[in-house]
Amino acid sequence: MTRIGIDRVLVGTTPLTARQVVAVAREGSEVSLADDALDRLAAVRGHIDELAHSARPAYGISTGFGALALRHIAPERRIDLQRSFMRSHAAGAGTPVEPEVVRAMMLLRLRTLMSGHTGVRPQTALTLARLLNSGLVPVVPEYGSLGCSGDLAPLAAVGLAMMGEGEVFGPGGALVAAGAALAAAGIEPLVLAEKEGLALTNGTDGMLGMLLLALADLRQLLDLADLTAAMSVEALLGTDRVFAADLHALRPHPGQAVSASRMLAALADSPIVASHRGDDCPRVQDAYSLRCAPQVHGAARDTLDHAATVADRELAAAIDNPVVLADGRVESNGNFHGAPVAYVLDFLAIATADVANIAERRTDRMLDVHRSHGLPAFLADDPGVDSGYMIAQYTQAGVVSELKRLAVPASVDSIPSSAMQEDHVSMGWSAARKLRRAVDGLTTVLAIELLTATRALDLRAPLTPAPVTGAVRDLVRTAVAGPGPDRHVAVEIAAVTELIRSGAVNEVLDREVNLS
Repeated sequence: MTRIGIDRVLVGTTPLTARQVVAVAREGSEVSLADDALDRLAAVRGHIDELAHSARPAYGISTGFGALALRHIAPERRIDLQRSFMRSHAAGAGTPVEPEVVRAMMLLRLRTLMSGHTGVRPQTALTLARLLNSGLVPVVPEYGSLGCSGDLAPLAAVGLAMMGEGEVFGPGGALVAAGAALAAAGIEPLVLAEKEGLALTNGTDGMLGMLLLALADLRQLLDLADLTAAMSVEALLGTDRVFAADLHALRPHPGQAVSASRMLAALADSPIVASHRGDDCPRVQDAYSLRCAPQVHGAARDTLDHAATVADRELAAAIDNPVVLADGRVESNGNFHGAPVAYVLDFLAIATADVANIAERRTDRMLDVHRSHGLPAFLADDPGVDSGYMIAQYTQAGVVSELKRLAVPASVDSIPSSAMQEDHVSMGWSAARKLRRAVDGLTTVLAIELLTATRALDLRAPLTPAPVTGAVRDLVRTAVAGPGPDRHVAVEIAAVTELIRSGAVNEVLDREVNLS
């Protein structure tokens, strides 16, 4: 997707922005730590040290964890306690998650450490920052988080790497033992002190990181969906009058107005649309997949905005248990519960599935000789000998069906753990994992609609498309040849998908679409 271009992110007591998280996670931007925040960490650590030497039990400092919280730990065993905590909690399984997810998670945890509410030592934050800047990426297995008490197993895998244990992805993506990788990078392995195991693992950083990455991708994909819908309307000899601003003002959903205006701008000055605008056109209304595109895409935009609001609140949070308050009190709490993030992750998966669903319906309409208003069957060069994009629609349909399954909420699927101490969990990590798959699926679906609409527009020659849709068509033609006998369609789908993922299509849109 489009590059953000932030070179360095300062991490202190103030919230990070979504753009900063994406830049560090996806583009490898480095981090630096604010000196005043490091000074505060040293001061706050004093409260933890006092509790560590107090006769009064303090959770995670002088006691065990979770259902073992009633066990008092002798002072001479507390370093062992922290080391054992990290080893036992790094209990994930499955395929390693993507490096960008791990980097987002590391940055978000670092910001919480720097908030001064976790009680960690400055050297702990510095070690995490050095690991992040080294380019080494801890191996984090996909399964292990229930989205409550933090993304425990994923964050513990990062903490284990900070201790010089476990594995990391090194230069070129090679698997390397963490101890050797840290030594090569000049990073001293961390010896955890009291409370630090909890502080490194007790947050919603994994699910939040995936939410922020998905929001960045979906913003561009919804702009693309408006464009592919406009191209389909144009290719199917539909009308642009239903996208007029005064019609959408009658139903004042902000996202709907944005999508309608973008579609109208994409179709501006289209000779194809102008060719059937007269009173002699027998068609009164277009199909819902064309006419109602702004309503569907706009609802997805509004869902995205709601999710972004939740993400911004979470970016301003300092989540740990227990936390150190401004007056020095160390209090247990339930802020690690991922429900707020889990709900919007699930909501976005629903919206993503529906945007893909309506795009597939438009694609199918362009391929059906009985509904495409003069286009050849399946847009084939010689229908019967050639099948055109017939099976590309099958691929779309298969992906859309998968997206519907991914839209089933994870956040209603609580399951008890830790001997019923943790008896209600959010499943936010699971919601985030399926949303990532849904975003990939929507990208594929829109790539196929773009591929199909581009060919359909070419087949309307000698009529030409609008300047905006024509510019996008020209971009696609740099990667995929125009109409002709059947070619290897999977290669064409992959080429257009890469154009989308590279940000090239959205760059054309940003340059060409005039919303004034």
